[in-house]
This record gives sequence, structure tokens and C-alpha cells, in this order.
Amino acid sequence: MSFSYVSLLDLAVVVVMVTAALTLWRQSLAAAVKALAVQGVGLAAVAVILGAHRHDLVLVGVGVLVLAIKAVAVPWLIGRVVAHDHAAREASPLINVPASLVGAGVLTLLAFAATRGVVALVATPAGRLIPFGVAIVLIGFFSMVVRRRAVSQIVGLLTIDNGIALTAFLGTSGVPLVVELGVTLDVLLAVVVLQVLVAHLQRHFNVHDLDQLRDLHD
Repeated sequence: MSFSYVSLLDLAVVVVMVTAALTLWRQSLAAAVKALAVQGVGLAAVAVILGAHRHDLVLVGVGVLVLAIKAVAVPWLIGRVVAHDHAAREASPLINVPASLVGAGVLTLLAFAATRGVVALVATPAGRLIPFGVAIVLIGFFSMVVRRRAVSQIVGLLTIDNGIALTAFLGTSGVPLVVELGVTLDVLLAVVVLQVLVAHLQRHFNVHDLDQLRDLHD
């Protein structure tokens, strides 16, 4: 085990974690989508670093797949929706930005406390980073609760998916390529459907906020 392997793995996981927090910090939807793209790069880097260290070409292939879909294709699709939104900002979240960041910090501490037993069982450099994956999942759920814009909901959903994938990479020898391919394509399909739905709402009702959609229903 080389020092460079541990350092690179730590750096890649930190990138995924920081970008998850950035999606709560930045009110600009375009900035949130960019953070999501960087998050995909970090997640792909984790898979490639683990694959290279273990001499696992399949895991390296999974990393390349993650890079193509989660760092390029999915952010591009969401970016197309944001480009047609003239007020592409999360102007009225249920919780303001400082409180959201505090909430993310509390959830991170909770993730570390809840996974102490798991970390003790997986006594590897990758295993000790599992709490970050769980924290990212919790932050994704938190984002979906406190943010009201449809695009923000999509970003939160994808953050949850990235956190689950990160936990799987760190806690096991890596998921099989066929499993990751199926899950990733499912996520891509879901994003395409959500993109079409949001574009339809924007075009016909000029609705971007979930609360406005409820008002229309009433």
C-alpha cells in the first residue's frame, strides 16, 4: 500500500463530499449542476483509483462508465433544463443556506457515529472512508427536503445515488460492471424522464417550483 494511493483516494472522496455540500451552499441552479458534474468526476476517480490499486480492470471500466454518464451526460441533460429557466435560482428554500450547511455538518457527524462498527469491520484505507458515503446519502435526502425547485430535487436524487455508489465502492471490492451499468442506465433514464417533465411544466405552466405546482393543483 503506497502513500500516493491513500492520498489520491482521500482526495477523490473529499471532492465528492465537498461538492455535495456545495449543492446546498450555492443557490444558483447552474452552479449546483456544475457541482454535480465535479461530484461525478470525483466518484469516477474513486473507482479508477481502487481498480488500479487492486489491478481490477472491471472496476476501472466502471469508473470510466461513471465518468461518461454521471460527470458528462446527466449534468448536460439537467443543464438543458436550467438553460430554459430565466430565474434559475433556489430563491426560497425551506431552510436558509447557513442553516442548511449546519444541517449537513450534523448529518455528517451522525454518519460517522452510525458507521463506527462498519468501519471497524472493514479495516482498510477505503473502509475508513465509508462514513463519507453515508453522509452524502443523508445530505442528498436533506437537499430534497429543504429545496423546492424541481431541478434541485433532481440534483438531490442524484447526490443520493452517488453516495450509495461511493459507499459500495469503499465497502466492497467494487460492484460488478453489469450491476453498475444497470443502475447507472436506470438513473440516466430517470433523469431523461424528469427533464422532459420539467421542460413540459416550464413550457405550458411556467412552473419551476414545487409549491407553485401545488397551487395549480388547488
